[in-house]
Amino acid sequence: MDIVQTGLKDCIIIKPRVFEDPRGYFFECFNKQTFEEKTGLSGDFVQDNQSYSAYGVIRGLHAQTGAFAQAKLVRVTKGEVLDVAVDARPGSPTYGQHVAVRLSAENKLQLYIPRGFVHGFSVLSETAEFLYKCDNFFNKASETGVIYNDADLNIDWMIPQDQQSVSEKDLLLKTFAELHHG
Repeated sequence: MDIVQTGLKDCIIIKPRVFEDPRGYFFECFNKQTFEEKTGLSGDFVQDNQSYSAYGVIRGLHAQTGAFAQAKLVRVTKGEVLDVAVDARPGSPTYGQHVAVRLSAENKLQLYIPRGFVHGFSVLSETAEFLYKCDNFFNKASETGVIYNDADLNIDWMIPQDQQSVSEKDLLLKTFAELHHG
């Protein structure tokens, strides 16, 4: 596995070593020992989640707060998404900055998103299956997030506005400025 720094502390891209032959391919998606040795981060994941979405769906930007904050290791097994992580850690030198990475079944890249970030993705292919590991259990009372089209973040989701599909719940999320102040 190769580690690529994103410019946001501890938010990293993981490129697995893929073994291909005429029959197909094999790769190790996750190995706790290798992950921890190569990144210096904890690989204690306790919950795996999967979603299926159609083209134009934008999910996020989501997070959990306090004792239920979650780090995530995300990947795509079908299709392609634009995965976005925003540093929402007060006091961080990259607070308010984001990374956007194309994750696909073809490139097999994964993104590790530390606790204290808000996270979302948009579906760039006809459909996509999105999988992610979390290092903490989901707690509904600890849900928070930032609206996907926050002007201060200025994220290009790579989906024309008239083709964007966002849940009613996500349309009610706060602005980034309100996240820690409102």
